Amino acid sequence: MSLLDIKSFAADEWIAPDSSARMIASAVTGEPMARAGSALPVQDMLDYARGVGGPALRAMTFHDRARMLKALALELGKHKQALYDLSFSTGATQSDHLIDIDGGIGTMFVFASKGRREMPDGHVYLDGEVEQLSRNGTFLGQHIATPLQGVAVHINAFNFPVWGMLEKLAPTLLAGVPAIVKPATATCYVTELAVRIMVESGILPAGALQLVSGGVGDMLDRLGCQDVVSFTGSAQTALALRSNPVILRNSVRFVAEQDSLNASILGPDAVAGTPEFDLFVKEVTREMTTKAGQKCTAIRRIIAPQAAVPALLEALSARLGSTTIGNPQDEGVRMGALVSAAQKADVLEKAALIGTEAERVFGDPDDFAMAGSKGAFLPPMLFHCADPDGAERVHDTEAFGPVSTVMGYRDLGHAVELANRGQGSLVASVITHDPAVAREVALGSGAFHGRLYFNNRDSMTESTGHGSPLPHMVHGGPGRAGGGEEMGGIRGVLHYMQRTAIQGSPDIQSAIGGTWVPGAAEIEGPAHPFTRRFGDLAIGETIHTDPREVTLEDIEHFAHFTGDTFYAHMDEEAAKRNPFFPGRVAHGYLLLSFAAGLFVEPNEGPVLANTGLDGLRFMKPVQAGDAIKVRLTVKKKTRRNDEYGEVRWHATLTNQDDEMVAEYELLTMVAF
Repeated sequence: MSLLDIKSFAADEWIAPDSSARMIASAVTGEPMARAGSALPVQDMLDYARGVGGPALRAMTFHDRARMLKALALELGKHKQALYDLSFSTGATQSDHLIDIDGGIGTMFVFASKGRREMPDGHVYLDGEVEQLSRNGTFLGQHIATPLQGVAVHINAFNFPVWGMLEKLAPTLLAGVPAIVKPATATCYVTELAVRIMVESGILPAGALQLVSGGVGDMLDRLGCQDVVSFTGSAQTALALRSNPVILRNSVRFVAEQDSLNASILGPDAVAGTPEFDLFVKEVTREMTTKAGQKCTAIRRIIAPQAAVPALLEALSARLGSTTIGNPQDEGVRMGALVSAAQKADVLEKAALIGTEAERVFGDPDDFAMAGSKGAFLPPMLFHCADPDGAERVHDTEAFGPVSTVMGYRDLGHAVELANRGQGSLVASVITHDPAVAREVALGSGAFHGRLYFNNRDSMTESTGHGSPLPHMVHGGPGRAGGGEEMGGIRGVLHYMQRTAIQGSPDIQSAIGGTWVPGAAEIEGPAHPFTRRFGDLAIGETIHTDPREVTLEDIEHFAHFTGDTFYAHMDEEAAKRNPFFPGRVAHGYLLLSFAAGLFVEPNEGPVLANTGLDGLRFMKPVQAGDAIKVRLTVKKKTRRNDEYGEVRWHATLTNQDDEMVAEYELLTMVAF
């Protein structure tokens, strides 16, 4: 079998391995299959990313970049089978591929969708509401986020060569920052294929994505304050990288996801025979065997009521015993190999440490079906720690493979204490049907975990599983887990952006943020804005309506017509006893209806639909005899597709004394 040459992609060129290349063996056969590594033009790569990729990405709007992500995901989806076929050599099964490859593509789709829904079709992300910094509102404050003008260096782990890249790449590109991806060499051949697919699609602008297959050389020594390092791997390696003097001196952002002693707690109510007990056994088994336990979210510590431990050990041993281990391409195989012989040796070393404090009750690495194979196979190994309070290694040693330890707890407070002994994890799970148990664990242990996953008979048919980080939710954790937040929706995007406080007048704020701010200049359009198409409307375009008097007959008719005969609208004396009203007042929704009647253009035109309103507030009651008028201003425009866009209007209702009585934002879909 000829060796695969795994190339790097640097400054728009593919660079083949050289004499310094490292040999890569198949996890399944143990035979050499590829080589990777070469001397790279590190400074050229950084310059190309900063000088070519960055400007090209920043010239695009957030929605442009979101559409780019969607196109990349679709392109990768066309080549899934090729990625599957290559990934078998990492020791992964077809089910593992669905997590890595399909999961990575799905993550990219989610960021594409959230970018279109939650970020503007512009270049500045507004972070929070406008703050009034002066008495009359002529001096305002607002926080914005803009893309960093450097490069993101992604250093990824071996276990998920596709998902691990895409879950970082998607928020980075959405932010408008170019990336240099450095996968773990052991599985970089899968990452290289995924990068090649994306690069050759022509979807990415030049310089947006580069690849290091092998070592990064002195790249980290050349980073500055606009750059980001995002790392996944061991705590030891993270410490070494984070301690780089250049990274420290230049305050380079460093995001780490590292060792995590994740725990799963069996609730005291989840006794043998309950759906929760069976679910717990299933979840633990899945987390021990999926990707041969090589998951940063895998369950390493199994915390159960002391009385339930014997039944749990028996049930877990039986289920683990039914797991077929072997060549991941063979039918019926449920667990493949570890990624390499070196990783197998490391897991055995860490398991031996755990074995000094716990008894191995299942899984003999010297006596299982694949014991004589040249591949990096291990059986699931289950330990029982009889004294978790006196133990240390079971709480600080992560055997990154199919290894987990059962320990008993006396009461729920003890369970929380044991879970917290891990000193920070990506995820802890609790299987319970008792909401009080869930609350106690959340309050007692939430500070130690990036995610708490609760499951029971009510949610188990739809739950995603203990070990499934979702791009909608924060993936990270405090302490030992590294303190990062790799995903988390738009929060993950903001890791690659700078939050800046902007102070200035309403006109300044509107110009920078691309969103009209009350107090900024108003524009008088050539015609009623509801007769103008999306592309013709200008931010700040405003109409002022004529006033309309509100009569007692209006109030009573609205009350009887709608059924809303609340006393404040119908009983003068009762209304006067209310501290908020001077007497009978108009319904708030009557005012909204009258407002629509004042500003709506009734004829067919480019306005397609009213899709809602946000931020409605009533500030001053309106009585019979008052007159209301409306100011309606184009606040923000967001393109939705080639046919229409969303226009957000700022509406204010004032009375005959120009006092504001109501304020809200109206959403309409307007044709191009």
